Amino acid sequence: MADSQTLAAQSNDGSFASLWDELKWRGLIALSTDEDELKSALAAGPITYYCGFDPTAASLHLGNLVQLLTLRRIQLDGHNPLLLIGGSTGLVGDPRPSAERTLNSKETVAEWVDKLGRQGARFLDFDGKNAARLVNNLDWTAPMSAIDFLRDIGKHFRVGKMLSKDAVSARLNSEHGISYTEFSYQILQGMDFLELFRRYNCVLQTGGSDQWGNLTSGTDLIRKVEGASAHILATPLITNSDGQKFGKSEGNAVWLDADMTSPYAFYQFWLNVEDADVVDRLKVFTFCTKAEIDDLAQQTADAPYLRAAQKRLAYEVTALVHSPEAAQAAIDASAALFGQGDLQALDAATLESALRELPNTQVTAGTSIAQLLVDTGLVASLSAGRRAIAEGGVYVNNEKVEDETAALESWLSNRFAVLRRGKKTLAGIFRA
Repeated sequence: MADSQTLAAQSNDGSFASLWDELKWRGLIALSTDEDELKSALAAGPITYYCGFDPTAASLHLGNLVQLLTLRRIQLDGHNPLLLIGGSTGLVGDPRPSAERTLNSKETVAEWVDKLGRQGARFLDFDGKNAARLVNNLDWTAPMSAIDFLRDIGKHFRVGKMLSKDAVSARLNSEHGISYTEFSYQILQGMDFLELFRRYNCVLQTGGSDQWGNLTSGTDLIRKVEGASAHILATPLITNSDGQKFGKSEGNAVWLDADMTSPYAFYQFWLNVEDADVVDRLKVFTFCTKAEIDDLAQQTADAPYLRAAQKRLAYEVTALVHSPEAAQAAIDASAALFGQGDLQALDAATLESALRELPNTQVTAGTSIAQLLVDTGLVASLSAGRRAIAEGGVYVNNEKVEDETAALESWLSNRFAVLRRGKKTLAGIFRA
């Protein structure tokens, strides 16, 4: 259930004539079905809408966060969200552009369904007149026989149109080809929308623009089977100003699970957003008002070195995903690591996660500080390490090292130490 302390109490702050106008201003509409009809349906509301998340990993990630916050914005406007976790589609996997997915065991997928459901549910309200519902598509696919699936659902899909979908055509033209398993994914997703339309009168699906082919499978199926119209709202693929896919760092996703991406690392990720991208990130990933974002944009233009927008962004998103306490702990850890706070006062778990993000080494007590500088890559040689100490630029746990031959004897929580050269170059020391 959503935490009222970390999620905005209202969507439209008065700056916009409608939810649609706010979504447009935030850059959240890339594609949609008939814009006028969808805008009218949202204005007349409430409507029931959904977004699906497949358990292909043990955590949701930043790409999923775009959809979760979009679900939240629409709910705040008075509409009824369905949070779908793909217990069946997760067993199949949607086609990737590159190669076939590795299929996970049913036990693993079931475990991830539970984890992702709990993760996603934190962003929505499950009480009140427009309460959210958590649904699992395995509930309606598992009882269906293969014959029923082919007769009742498969007959409505034309292979030629299925082959034209971007994800499918990309794979057909690759050296890997595509299996029937992944080829059938779009049928399963289309059946989801049809089932939700029948059960809950769900008339809108949201998702990423890269999923447009799968999204339209549902509207086409509803039109053919029920003779009714339904809608799609697709958000744009979030990229950096240089065109790189946002949220990827050397192939590693930024996860929403604290055990997979620590709150400290999560906070630092947002803090390091480029000036050229920070205003767009504030629009998409926070509930800051238009006036607040406009003000932060002006501050970035006038005094970019203060990084006011990045600091606000990092706090807001970390508070949303983890908690205000976790966000503040990350701020305190950053300050303490650079000598502007009390390292001893930091929570041990926060400190450890921060040090894991730095160059680090594991040593026994008594290792020389000069050697630690070498082991962590802060200097190139022992002589350079001794020289750095002699010049007064080396600190252990924010205490200046005066003796070139000094050894490490002081630990934080009896487990860690913070090694710093100069004002900004840090490393973590872990006790063996």
